[in-house]
Amino acid sequence: MARVLAALGILLILHIAAASKLVCHMTNWAQYRPGSAKFTSDNIDPFLCTHVIYSLATINSFNQISPVEWNDEEQYNKLNSFRNVNPALKTLLSVGGTVNGVSPFIAVVASPESRTSFIRSAISFLRSHNFDGLNLAWEYPGHNGSPEEDKENFSLLVMELSKAFEDETRGNRSQLLLSASVASLRPTIDRAYEVNKIATHLDFINVMTFDYHGSWEGFTGHNSPLYRSSVDTGAYIHHNIDSSISYWLALGAPAEKLLLGFPTFGRTFRLNSSSSLLGAPANGPADAGPYTRTAGFWAYYEICSFLSSATVEWISEQEVPYATYGTAWVGYDDMRSYSSKVQWMTANNLGGAHVWTLDMDDFGGSFCSAGTYPLINHLRMSMGFAPKPTTTPAPTTTKDPMAEFCRGRPDGLYTNPADRNTYFQCFRGNTYLQRCQPGLIYWDSCKCCNWP
Repeated sequence: MARVLAALGILLILHIAAASKLVCHMTNWAQYRPGSAKFTSDNIDPFLCTHVIYSLATINSFNQISPVEWNDEEQYNKLNSFRNVNPALKTLLSVGGTVNGVSPFIAVVASPESRTSFIRSAISFLRSHNFDGLNLAWEYPGHNGSPEEDKENFSLLVMELSKAFEDETRGNRSQLLLSASVASLRPTIDRAYEVNKIATHLDFINVMTFDYHGSWEGFTGHNSPLYRSSVDTGAYIHHNIDSSISYWLALGAPAEKLLLGFPTFGRTFRLNSSSSLLGAPANGPADAGPYTRTAGFWAYYEICSFLSSATVEWISEQEVPYATYGTAWVGYDDMRSYSSKVQWMTANNLGGAHVWTLDMDDFGGSFCSAGTYPLINHLRMSMGFAPKPTTTPAPTTTKDPMAEFCRGRPDGLYTNPADRNTYFQCFRGNTYLQRCQPGLIYWDSCKCCNWP
């Protein structure tokens, strides 16, 4: 086993209490937000998440993967360069979206020939841009086409992709990962997925446990409640995390492959009565946020600004907060609700969490007075991950040799002559002390931890 680890160059950087994933999405349209809300691959913290999914690429008329933004390829390169800093980080490219309101996957899955063309394109594109895998962002198969046929064809695409990824692996090259972002509401799940067929062939499944309620409804409701509330009736009794995940499990999805969705945004409403309770009458969204500039939701950093003058309430039935000011109502997540969801996730033995999105947390730390990425850092800690590497501040009287080690050195990994159980990691001139797992020592020849 030790030889395999050495051959593959696996670096044991993140020591996680359980076999959990913390998968974080980033979006290529966040670069167009103004001021300190602008987000690109440069804002990635390479030690924050186990996986980063870049959203979004599309599919052209030749059934081939195609970039969307003018600088996508530049951002791909920057994102994937962070694996030189943290080789344990995995990156995936998310493909999907809509073209004129129709999913491009409808044409892709329609025939064996179109699926083969897409699969060849996917492998070539992922390898040429140095991604570790592919995420299928087809949350609503059957929504635009023939539901039963699309559902079956989607299963075929997943199975054929998995087989092609396995066949393509050779030598020391790691097999490409395959994941999917999937719906959380029961009618869509029934219409869209053959769960027991696709789950076997996916490495992990991002269940989008948010958008349960929004300004399209005539009453206030929480974006991502953990449980049903007493005001939920009819089909709304299933608009919650507990119901969604339970249904995926009942349909045959392995718990260890399901990732619980953690939103870094809230859904807004405009109240049209004196009531501000859960289920209060509403008429459309509150004003768009100054940075996301889209009616109906606010990023967490916009919510932080709102909270300074708002009244905050806790929905004990659903383990989530909401806030009101004037006619504006927002249901959102905070550190307390994240902790409740992690406890539920752990109790149900899920494979981990996925976050939508990095760019809507307070990634720069300039809005919430709680440091950078306050929600995701709290999520990471709540899941039992080891603390991220930090620099050791130099004493005021004499220079600290460890803190000075990386000054002037290129980014990379270096031997710690004083302790073979540890090693130095240099990133942007800062020194990080990493520790091998018990019984292993650092070998500079493979840049990895291995047996003595």
